[in-house]
Amino acid sequence: MPKPKFHILVCTTNRPPGNPRGSCGEKNSQDLISTFYEEMEKKMLFGQILITESSCLGPCPIGPTVIVYPDGVWYKAVTPKDVVDIMEEHITQGKPVERLMVPDDLWG
Repeated sequence: MPKPKFHILVCTTNRPPGNPRGSCGEKNSQDLISTFYEEMEKKMLFGQILITESSCLGPCPIGPTVIVYPDGVWYKAVTPKDVVDIMEEHITQGKPVERLMVPDDLWG
């Protein structure tokens, strides 16, 4: 297997209902995994992308969180429709989807 060009991490953490941090899993992040795989298949990107479920990535209140490496781009509040945009704009065209990017000031 060749080394993938991109590694996409998707937080799928599930916390109990009512947890003050919330969780990406309760915001249907598992659906994002399926959509990433569907888009990878449509674009024939097998071997170029590695898609990985992740436990907590940190910014829970603004999830679901997705990270694209090696670019180190963090995305917030990602929906299945956004996955299509990430795959087309970021992965295919090399332009991160700015409207979804986690703002730098989140990190303090």
